[in-house]
Amino acid sequence: MTDQDSRSPNELHPPRNPALDIDRLLSLVASSGASDLHITIPSPPILRIEGKLVVQKDLPPVAPRDIEDIFRKITTEEQQAAFDRELELDFAYSLSGLARFRVNAMRQRGSMSLAFRLVPFKIPSIDELGLPQVCKKLVVKPRGLVLITGVAGSGKSTTLAAMINHLNETEQRNVITIEDPIEFLFRNNKCLIRQRELGYDTKLFHSALVHALRHDPDVIVIGEMRDLPTISTAITAAETGHLVIGTMHTIDTAQSVDRVIDIFPAAQQQQVRLQFSQVIEGVLSQVLLPRIGGGRIAAFEIMLASPIIRRFIREGKVGDILTNLEMSTTEGKRSMDQALADLVRDKLVAKEDALMASSNPAHLLELLNPTDFAFKK
Repeated sequence: MTDQDSRSPNELHPPRNPALDIDRLLSLVASSGASDLHITIPSPPILRIEGKLVVQKDLPPVAPRDIEDIFRKITTEEQQAAFDRELELDFAYSLSGLARFRVNAMRQRGSMSLAFRLVPFKIPSIDELGLPQVCKKLVVKPRGLVLITGVAGSGKSTTLAAMINHLNETEQRNVITIEDPIEFLFRNNKCLIRQRELGYDTKLFHSALVHALRHDPDVIVIGEMRDLPTISTAITAAETGHLVIGTMHTIDTAQSVDRVIDIFPAAQQQQVRLQFSQVIEGVLSQVLLPRIGGGRIAAFEIMLASPIIRRFIREGKVGDILTNLEMSTTEGKRSMDQALADLVRDKLVAKEDALMASSNPAHLLELLNPTDFAFKK
């Protein structure tokens, strides 16, 4: 494992500034309900709470040596060498009995900057998160491709973990995950789950995916589908009878389909459209919004494969997918604007926040006030 549970105890790396002891800071993250901790000079530590950056003004500004102390404490010599070589590093750090953290280290203006993302030990269920019930159906599909998409920080990893947890509780499947880094830790229940971390258990997403196919998998989970070899192999794996679940940094179904097709050379794109149309089972695109009264809530665009959706993809009519989502009576399908409109009507999200999250605010206003637009027309 790449976690720090068994690494050097605190006394081997005592902080020169006790107020900036990393374990104390990470405990503050958990106790304050924050999702992230940022440590960068010359600011005091900064928490992200309910999506907003909150400077911890009662803590001292961070100096370069403070960050170096923290980095040495939470990394191995191998990781330190990798950072010196690459000038950036992704890894995981565990605070015993509290939580795991996904950590990114990078250089900026000649100094180090650290970002920590909270990953709870307990994996929340689909119902606890209020995720669409269709998540339960998609994750038990016998084969095909499922995409979970959204911008960074939109909750893709948590949604994915909840879905795998549901599978682990309900089905007997051989599951292999490829992650960068490993975030949620799974214990075998009904499923046999092997988790591979980029940089430690494997070198590349693509090569890990190729070798995973030789390990008798039923389900392959790809932490991020971001390059041509990985996307190509994922489609092939789905074609050969595996369920492949991956995440992408795209904002909606149309952009996700375009990203998959456009990453291939032009001469291959028509063939890829055909392959992709045959294997895709669903696309879940999500965005996090401030909840009225505090906290955050997710809105989901849901595309479920159907004969007409497959035809649109095959014929390159991606723009028609959105219209189909909004007009379809199929249970579960919906556009992002429909999801946002429902949250506003249910008084869970302010209209202003929904409009900021929408790719087409005018259309969202039309959904919220159909009589006004009918009168103008």
